[in-house]
Amino acid sequence: MAKKPKSLPSDNVADVTGEPQTKEVTNKSGRPSKYNAEIARVICEQLSEGVPLRQICRDNEGFPAWRTVYDWMWRDADLSTAIARARDIGYDALAEECLYIADNMHIGTKKVYTSGAKEGEDSMTVTEEDMLGHRKLQIETRLKLLAKFNPKKYGEYKAPEEKVDPMIIDGEVKNVMDVAIKRLELIRIAE
Repeated sequence: MAKKPKSLPSDNVADVTGEPQTKEVTNKSGRPSKYNAEIARVICEQLSEGVPLRQICRDNEGFPAWRTVYDWMWRDADLSTAIARARDIGYDALAEECLYIADNMHIGTKKVYTSGAKEGEDSMTVTEEDMLGHRKLQIETRLKLLAKFNPKKYGEYKAPEEKVDPMIIDGEVKNVMDVAIKRLELIRIAE
């Protein structure tokens, strides 16, 4: 393999023969980025509605993979800030969705199979009722995700523990002990 001649500046690259190449060589590999402002705007809009990024990229034709969006965010601080704001608004949308699910019934069918009186016969009972268990699962899942996504805002509140100075406790204990010792001495003297 030919070594690069020392007479060439570091930004020029020589081919195998040692002659400088006429076109500039870039280190880019792979396909060009699909980034454009319209795609970024749509991503931010849907994130602010509570739609996950992977679903946005999967459901919209012509959109890049979710990993590509993270690469864009890494390169563009403005896009990263816009997506962070959109997600924060989307978390509020998820919280509001929990209220909607809790306040509105979802009627579904429930099929119960029972064995009949005669051997080999099965009967089926179909009822329409509120899907309470399903709604509860939907709400709990959203609340747990919100607590993970933004624990300061949606996590469970824990009261800060009081910090007690051990010297104060020791002083109080000493005073109580002194009073108790004096009482015992008075009791002993009285006997």
